Amino acid sequence: MDLLNPIDALFLTIESREHPMHVGGLQLFEPPDDADVDFVRAMYDEAMAATDVPARFRRRPGRILGGFSSVAWSHAENVDLGYHLHRCALPAPGGRTELLDLIGRLHSTLLDRHRPLWEGRIIEGLADGRFALYVKVHHAMMDGVSALRLLQRALTDDPYDTRLRMPWTIERPERDPDATAGIWEQIRKTVPHMATGAGITARALARGQLELPLSAPHTMLNVPIGGARSVAVASWPLERIRAVRRATGSTVNDVILAMSAGALRSYLMERNALPDKALTAMVPVSLRSPTDSGSDGNMVAALLCTLGTDIADAGQRLHTIGDSVRRAKEVFQQLPRPEAIALSALLLSPLVTTLIPGFQALPRVPYNLVVSNVPGPRKPVYLRGARLDRNYPLSIPYDGQAMNITITNTADTLDFGLVACRRSVPRLPRMIGHLNSALEDLEAAAR
Repeated sequence: MDLLNPIDALFLTIESREHPMHVGGLQLFEPPDDADVDFVRAMYDEAMAATDVPARFRRRPGRILGGFSSVAWSHAENVDLGYHLHRCALPAPGGRTELLDLIGRLHSTLLDRHRPLWEGRIIEGLADGRFALYVKVHHAMMDGVSALRLLQRALTDDPYDTRLRMPWTIERPERDPDATAGIWEQIRKTVPHMATGAGITARALARGQLELPLSAPHTMLNVPIGGARSVAVASWPLERIRAVRRATGSTVNDVILAMSAGALRSYLMERNALPDKALTAMVPVSLRSPTDSGSDGNMVAALLCTLGTDIADAGQRLHTIGDSVRRAKEVFQQLPRPEAIALSALLLSPLVTTLIPGFQALPRVPYNLVVSNVPGPRKPVYLRGARLDRNYPLSIPYDGQAMNITITNTADTLDFGLVACRRSVPRLPRMIGHLNSALEDLEAAAR
C-alpha cells in the first residue's frame, strides 16, 4: 500500500457526484489505407488480450486505520479489462453531435473506486470513416500533462509499425523509490518560503505585476455546478496562430488566450452577461529557462492573467493579455523553485476554501476559469498504423469554475477541448463559432 502525496489525496477527498475529478482525452484516428472492415475489432481484441497491466493502472483507493480511503493506494491483483475497456458504435448518422453527446455522458460519470481508476472506450461508426479513442483517468493518478506524455509514448512516428501500445499497457519510467517521500520533503522545504512568497506577492501586486487575487468579476461561470457535463471541440491550423504571433510580436500562448478571451466575450455578450470588468484566467505556465533540459520533474506556475474581455478591439486585447502574462512570468522567473511554488500556492489559496462544504457561496471569485495549453506531438504519430488526426484534451470544471478550456497540438493542428457544467453553461457549442470569429478578428488586427 502506497501513501498518496497531499495533492493526489486532495483530488480524491473533494470528489463528489457533482465534481468528478478525472481528466480525459478524445483522440480521432484515420485508419491506414489497407485497413479492412474488421480493423477496429481486431485492435480491440488485441488490447483485451494485453492483460499484463502495470502497477500504475492497477491503483485504487486503499483503506487504512479502519476506514480512511483517500490517503493511500492499494493495487488490484487483476484488472477486469472487460469492465475498463469497451468497444461501441455511434448511432446514425455518426456525426459530431452523436460523438460529443456520448463523450459528454462518459465524462460526467464517476469512476468506480472499488476498481482501478481509469476507463477506456474504442468508438466506431463515425460517418467519415475515422474511429475514436476516449480514455479518462482520475486526477489523483496523473495530471493532464502526464496523460498526454503517456499517450505520446503509446504512439509512434512510424506508420508501418503495427505493434499495439495502449496507454494502460505501458510501464512508467524508472523512478526514485522514495518519490513520495521526496514530495513530502519538497513541501517541508516550501513551507518556510511561504512568508517570503507573501512578501513577494505584496510587492508584485503593489507594482501591478500580478493580478489581484479575489478580484475577478462574478459571471455566470462562477456558480455551484451539477454533475452532468457538456463537451465541445474544434481544431485550427497551427500556422494561422503562428502567423498572428509573428505579425504582432506576441507568443503562441498569448494568441490562444486572446482567442479564448474573444470567444468568452462574445458568448457572454449574447446572453447579456458580460461584466464591465475584465475576466481573469488561471494559466499554468512553464517556469523552465531556455537552457533547462526539462529532465527533472515539472516547473509550472499557476499564473493569474487578465483576459481583457472589457476591450472591444481584438488587437488591443491581445496586447493587454500578453503584457499581463509577461509581467507575471517576470515575477516567477526571478524566484527559486520553492518561492515560486509558495507564490503559486498563495495566489490560488482562496480557491481551496470554495471546495470546503459551506464555503461555496463566498462573495469573491479567485478567477473565472482555467485556460491551459499543454504541448502535444509535433509530428504525425500513429497507433497500429492509424494516424492520430485530432487530440482533444478534456479537463475538470468545478464549483465556481463551470467551464474549462484546454488546448494541445497534434502535429500542425491546434486542438481545443472545452468541458462545462451542462446546467450552468447552456449551448456550449456556441463557443466554437466564437473561437473561430475571435481568430479571424486577430488575423484582421495583425494585417
